[in-house]
Amino acid sequence: MKTLGLDIGTTTISAVVCENKKILDSLTVDNDSLLPGETWEDRQDPKRILNLAMRSLQTLFGAHSDVGRIGVTGQMHGILYLDQKGEPVSPLFTWRDGRGNLPFQGKTSLAEHLSGVSGFRLSTGYGAVTHAYNVYHGLVPKNAAVLCTIGDYIAMKLADRNTPQMDASNAAGIGLFQAQCNEFDRKTIENEQLHFSLFPAMASNPLLGITPKGVEIYRAIGDNQASFLGATDGEADALVVNIGTGSQISVFSPEYMEFAELETRPYLDRGWLYVGAALCGGMSFALLEKFFRQVVFMVTGEEKSAYSAMLKAMDEWGTLFPKNRPTITPLFCGSRRDASATASITHLTSENFSPSFFIQAMLEGMCHELYTMYEAYQKKGGRSVSHIIGSGNGLRKNPYLCQMVSALFNAPFVLSDKQEEAAYGAALYAYDAEKIKEKSSVKRD
Repeated sequence: MKTLGLDIGTTTISAVVCENKKILDSLTVDNDSLLPGETWEDRQDPKRILNLAMRSLQTLFGAHSDVGRIGVTGQMHGILYLDQKGEPVSPLFTWRDGRGNLPFQGKTSLAEHLSGVSGFRLSTGYGAVTHAYNVYHGLVPKNAAVLCTIGDYIAMKLADRNTPQMDASNAAGIGLFQAQCNEFDRKTIENEQLHFSLFPAMASNPLLGITPKGVEIYRAIGDNQASFLGATDGEADALVVNIGTGSQISVFSPEYMEFAELETRPYLDRGWLYVGAALCGGMSFALLEKFFRQVVFMVTGEEKSAYSAMLKAMDEWGTLFPKNRPTITPLFCGSRRDASATASITHLTSENFSPSFFIQAMLEGMCHELYTMYEAYQKKGGRSVSHIIGSGNGLRKNPYLCQMVSALFNAPFVLSDKQEEAAYGAALYAYDAEKIKEKSSVKRD
């Protein structure tokens, strides 16, 4: 039986068709649903996203009419509001929305306030923070009946339901979720007057619904969990390092632990993912390229990409970690723990004040930020990993960055052979879901 995986990303929507865990076909389209707004807002049109997703599915179904299961994933922090009929009554507030960093009561940010009163580690873009802002500013639509992620909305529509059913991976992404109890934190939600009734019901069954044509629709899962599953093909002893615009590490353990440096996320009824995220990641290297490009323009008056020259400079390196190298801490976008943190350059000398050293120091700084998170996991007794799987264009396009990751983490490194790990992971989840949990009867709303 063929399985289809659908990934509702922030900038693209991707789908893959698999059979026996092999990708047969794939399709990616631009997510052009962005809506205008304030500089700190990031909102998208959910109906446009649904239309794009449905068109993608129709295209793939045209070539693969024997698809029997569909798995869905998508950005797991953003939320939208639905009415009692399951129709959107708000935009999708994405994970990039910045309202949670706005001042709250003249003292601190809303994300910091909510983190303080709840004990959960929350950042702007988390659905609970976005919802709190909307509640406090009267922005929750009067006819809103429930909030959910974009993945939940799409899966609900595919299953022809009127209400969403949420997986723990998405609930944890929203925030104010007690993962070990598999329920939202009613006490904090009620104390902060966030209307507990607007938080969705937790799904008790992986199977969300069955279409009239007999296609099984599975509940949506978080994109981080889907990407890990897709990159590892279900392996339990690999560390996944993803470097794209941002960057993160993900490692699996069947045991629950808590860290100051990492997030503990539910992993598809199998255990826990420990995730360390850097906000900049590959953006740091892009900023350095932009700086070099500006210097070239200042000197020559010509606009030229500097990437090829930067790669050529890396070809001439004699060693990955020269002793007299400068140190760059690339916190250009702050950090998850401190939004006000800034980047820095130290250990500069007359000998290492050069483009080549800056390139190397930037790459090392990107890797080191992730390594300190992994180091914290290891120091607390985390499971050892046998190898590293790399994903994201930051690694795919830069072999020297791959070498640095392998050297710094001291483990064998391979690039994922799946271009669309999240969509593939969603397909794998649908393929394996009935093995994880017995199917129960599915009733339509």
